[in-house]
Amino acid sequence: MKEDKNLEKMQKKPDAGHKKFTHREIEEDNSDFRYIVRIVGKDLDGSLPIRRAIMGIKGISHRMAGNIAAVYEKATGKDAGRKLGELNEEEDAELEDIVAHPDKYGIPTWSFNRRKDYETGSDLHMIMNDLDFSRRQDFQRLAEIKSYRGLRHGWGLTVRGQSTRSTHRGKGGVVGVTKKDAKAAAAPAPKVGGPAPVAAPKSGIPAKKK
Repeated sequence: MKEDKNLEKMQKKPDAGHKKFTHREIEEDNSDFRYIVRIVGKDLDGSLPIRRAIMGIKGISHRMAGNIAAVYEKATGKDAGRKLGELNEEEDAELEDIVAHPDKYGIPTWSFNRRKDYETGSDLHMIMNDLDFSRRQDFQRLAEIKSYRGLRHGWGLTVRGQSTRSTHRGKGGVVGVTKKDAKAAAAPAPKVGGPAPVAAPKSGIPAKKK
């Protein structure tokens, strides 16, 4: 019995001449592999899977990236778990179209980052410069109507009721201030060449005149 088990172990062992290639070596052998892939104007890491790589686009969260990867696999019939650098130019265009227009591919609107837009009233998903522009427009509109949120945004203060006693002072560093330091900072500086300040009299004893 022991001899049979040893024989099975020896058969399972790989041949001494067999070499296991790492992912890096496989990528180097593939001349078409790209380490930098440009999608919707953003350079992405080609060594990452599609779902992880598109999270480098501003406006694409992990939830939205998962939805896009699932839709890409369903629409094209290609595995979404492979690395982004393995895609060719045609596959890049298909992925870019899904990222730029997720509403055309049946991605649920609850994963969009701009639902019920102020101007159009429709559910949108914005990325990159469009997202930055829409945020600036929102802040500007709130400031023009002098709403509470608009004023707080302009002052750089918290908007959603957070405490500001110990945080959000805008100064950084130490939060607490001792009374001695506060009094020393508030005291007027002595004049150069003038008489030394007279000490305050003790309680009940008038100061002596010179």
